[in-house]
Amino acid sequence: MSSSLKETFKDVAVETRPAPAPPAPAALAAKVRTLAPTMTRSMQRVAETVASDPAGCAALTVTGLAERTGTSEATVVRTSRLLGYPGYRDLRLALAALAAQQAAGGAPAVTADIAVDDSLVDVVAKLAQEEQQCLADTAAALDVTQLEAAVAALASARRIDVYGIGASNLVGQDLAQKLLRIGLIAHAHADPHLAVTNAVQMRTGDVALAITHSGRTTDVIEPLRVAFDHGATTIAITGRPDGEIAAYADHILTTSTARESELRPAAMSSRTSQLLVVDCLFIGVAQRTYETAAPALSASYEALAHRHQP
Repeated sequence: MSSSLKETFKDVAVETRPAPAPPAPAALAAKVRTLAPTMTRSMQRVAETVASDPAGCAALTVTGLAERTGTSEATVVRTSRLLGYPGYRDLRLALAALAAQQAAGGAPAVTADIAVDDSLVDVVAKLAQEEQQCLADTAAALDVTQLEAAVAALASARRIDVYGIGASNLVGQDLAQKLLRIGLIAHAHADPHLAVTNAVQMRTGDVALAITHSGRTTDVIEPLRVAFDHGATTIAITGRPDGEIAAYADHILTTSTARESELRPAAMSSRTSQLLVVDCLFIGVAQRTYETAAPALSASYEALAHRHQP
């Protein structure tokens, strides 16, 4: 399928696709974490304020929230829409629900950043809390419809190429080796030149999957674009669903991220949520292909059994 024809079909699908439902209250914090870096400073103030004090903000009118954050009513409305709500009224309802969850103990408090003089006991506790929150945020925000479509594409793929750089490549390798063990042809490419030369060989029936937290890593976008142009089904796992990668992805799986700090860079904070999505994909594919996946997995265990000490 030519790239122009595929893009035409994609444009029609986007136009006819129903508007996504507003995010669940539990996903609000994840939305703020994901989108805050792309917001203006004034919108960041609104988003961070509602996420840190949902109960207090739920009681405010649009004018009251604008005054509290030192912004305008228009900024409050724009922030509400960027977070996925039709208007401020819908955001207030979500804030009230989130406040009720927190009061019932359903939403843990955000932990402080790791400090250079923290004891290892504190480091363990803070990292454990951050990892748990990151997983919960990703699960709450993950679009199951997109996930199901990605699973279906992978399960029937003639060939699967995975692209990622740095820590994202490690996640890609994890997915590729899992898929290989259930009998699928999957390869993870760390070399960007090799990724592009392989992408040129892709066609309809193949799947290309890109992993990039920022959504704008050129060495990941380029092979996905080439695969897209050659008719492959394309999937993006990213923390920035509005990033450049989205232009070449048929299916987008959004990840959350823990707060970055001097001792916890993006590569650490994004890896946990990426691995959750990868595991969801693998389990979904294994379920769909169980009749062939189960014996293939059993054979791989048997092939390595002699290498393990009893």
